[in-house]
Amino acid sequence: MSEAPPITLYRLQACPFCERVVRVLDEYDLDYRSRFVEPLHSRRNVVKRVSGKRTVPAIVDENTGVTMSESANIVDYLHATYGGEA
Repeated sequence: MSEAPPITLYRLQACPFCERVVRVLDEYDLDYRSRFVEPLHSRRNVVKRVSGKRTVPAIVDENTGVTMSESANIVDYLHATYGGEA
């Protein structure tokens, strides 16, 4: 039985900010699970429960216990945590 990946990315289809995060996850060859959310902002309750906001992308990293949103913050976090430049 395979374990769920430690990183979950909440995202929208064809969202450029989400794709920016996906590129960095792929660049570092990180195992992650995508959860596609409702396009309608008011219906994104799953993201709100996780991150406190309804914005995507949002990421949950079980490796470090970090939950965050905003693509720039997520990209900075991924570089600092997994980029070997920390």
